[in-house]
Amino acid sequence: MNTFGNIYRLTTFGESHGAAVGGVIDGCPPRVDIDFEALRMMMDRRRPGQSPVVTPRSESDEVVFLSGVVDDTVTTGTPIAFTIANTNMRSTDYSQLAQAFRPSHADYTYQMKYGIRDYRGGGRSSARETAARVVGGAIAKQILASEGICVEAYTLRIGRVAVGGDFVPRCGDNAVYCPDEAAAQAMIGEIEQARSEGDTLGGIVGCTVKGCPAGLGEPIYTKLSAMLASAMMSINAAKGFDYGMGFAGAAARGSEVIDPFDCDADGEIVTTANNSGGIQGGISNGNDIYMRVAFKPVATMMRPLTSVDTDGRRVTIPPRGRHDVCVVPRAVVVVEAMAAMVILDALMMARATGV
Repeated sequence: MNTFGNIYRLTTFGESHGAAVGGVIDGCPPRVDIDFEALRMMMDRRRPGQSPVVTPRSESDEVVFLSGVVDDTVTTGTPIAFTIANTNMRSTDYSQLAQAFRPSHADYTYQMKYGIRDYRGGGRSSARETAARVVGGAIAKQILASEGICVEAYTLRIGRVAVGGDFVPRCGDNAVYCPDEAAAQAMIGEIEQARSEGDTLGGIVGCTVKGCPAGLGEPIYTKLSAMLASAMMSINAAKGFDYGMGFAGAAARGSEVIDPFDCDADGEIVTTANNSGGIQGGISNGNDIYMRVAFKPVATMMRPLTSVDTDGRRVTIPPRGRHDVCVVPRAVVVVEAMAAMVILDALMMARATGV
């Protein structure tokens, strides 16, 4: 499937080394005045070549809207089609991969599924596809902001360096988008060291949703937590998802992680803790929703890798091309975009059904 969402839907298309990637947003409400500067700023956070810690492939990632917008800014309620040109491809870097399978990439699985694959940068399996997701998420974020809902993602870990202690869950103003400046500088050092050794790193992205009303999500097969998990696990290199107490709750006692109910000064029902991470029974409870997404180390390294070719012969894949040492800095905004689309979709589903 190349379409994500139920009411607010995004269909993406394109390959890493094709003419362009792009998408079609269906279900966007009419009369939304798009802030294109805010959209551009989100695109810049994912854009390759933005800083020394990401791939040096340089793309402007300018979004060209083809339909669904009138007077240059306002949505009409009809499908919003857009393209993002690929302008800095170097397809010859991948010529040796026409017959060889890169370890831990999608080369082999795509070949087995389709009987053919675009070996240039991974084709459709490339993280280049996520540029279109950021467009869908940027518009979703603006709609949510008008509802008083804020979605923000940030880096929690890169390699051995993690944010420790208390911190404000926000996107840091640094190259790795970490809220802890000291940790951010150590993370940058981790990336530089791994690069010098021809190696790669993984990490963890956190995301918080503030202002989400209670009642979003369905009881069984479209739980809000399941929608978020599906969205996050669709991101390239994502290997794990949890929310609230997450896996840490498996080592705790119930008395340590329960969220007692109480009433505030206005008589509103609240919880005195938020170990549930804003979701109970698959439905939002009005508290902040917070989640984490784990990303694996990049499988392409600047060192020779052993593999086999399409005939089963052992081959050595030489180090070549332009790649991220760690996907986390550029994945932060993708997590944010996917979370925004899920929350908006769930909000629209709740209003469509009246429950």
